[in-house]
Amino acid sequence: MSFLRVVRIIGLALLIVTAVNAHAAGASRGWAVHWQPQRLVNGSPIALRVSVPAHLESLSGKWLEHDVHFSFDTQGNFWYAIAGVPLETVPRKYALTLQGKASSGKEYSFQQAIPVGKGKYRQIKITVPKQFTEPSPEQLKQIEEDKELKHRVFAKSEPGREWTGDFLPPVGAAISDVFGTARVFNGETQSVHQGLDFGVPQGTAVKALNRGKVVLAQPLFFEGGFVVLDHGQGLMSMYMHLSKIEVKEGDIVSRGQQLALSGGTGRATGPHLHIAVRWEGVYLDPAVLLRLDLPNPSP
Repeated sequence: MSFLRVVRIIGLALLIVTAVNAHAAGASRGWAVHWQPQRLVNGSPIALRVSVPAHLESLSGKWLEHDVHFSFDTQGNFWYAIAGVPLETVPRKYALTLQGKASSGKEYSFQQAIPVGKGKYRQIKITVPKQFTEPSPEQLKQIEEDKELKHRVFAKSEPGREWTGDFLPPVGAAISDVFGTARVFNGETQSVHQGLDFGVPQGTAVKALNRGKVVLAQPLFFEGGFVVLDHGQGLMSMYMHLSKIEVKEGDIVSRGQQLALSGGTGRATGPHLHIAVRWEGVYLDPAVLLRLDLPNPSP
């Protein structure tokens, strides 16, 4: 093979590589992914805003093996969604995969690497009545029944978005215990605190974090008076240890609507409110959700 022919072959290969790289760059042109909080850690919810290169009829995503459901903001001309990072997630970069479809049938795809850091969570020791750490056979039966009930409730979520706008605090009080705390009950580590506690006296009005459907409203063994709201697209909020429940299953409640009165029922050391947030089966830090700046269109 002559030297000139070798040069031509090498030149052709370089042209092919350049064309492939140019195609890849062109495929990502026009996409922009923004998220908050900017520093994402394990256990955190994440608000996503996506600008796309064409007018799309639909946009869906995949994040940490979970489906992400997007809505379109006509005023801001972007797609948005809420997702989350499981507490057990190892710190590193993870790919958000996006799939869009135009009315013509043309499909678009894009990947965005998003870094996840490690959150700092503490440990506390708590003394509770013995029945909550060593329940009787009758109580074990009730606990199992409660578990099956919650499994059925958590397995179903409205496919459409019910929430709208920022999530609001359930009470006007300071947080007394944070998300992610390892809880040592009577000297033995038994759980991780998967919500927020507010140190409010019994009888304090408890309000909905956002618009949603009441899917559970009754007392359970550990949770005490318990209300669960489905905000759609796999996102739920929970309110526990209530002394009085003022809504019923099937109700549609608005953001900030009163749901119940706080108390100290269930596994509680005293009157307070515990809230939790669950997305696609994953518990997330409600304090971060309450700080997110979210679009406010009609549901």
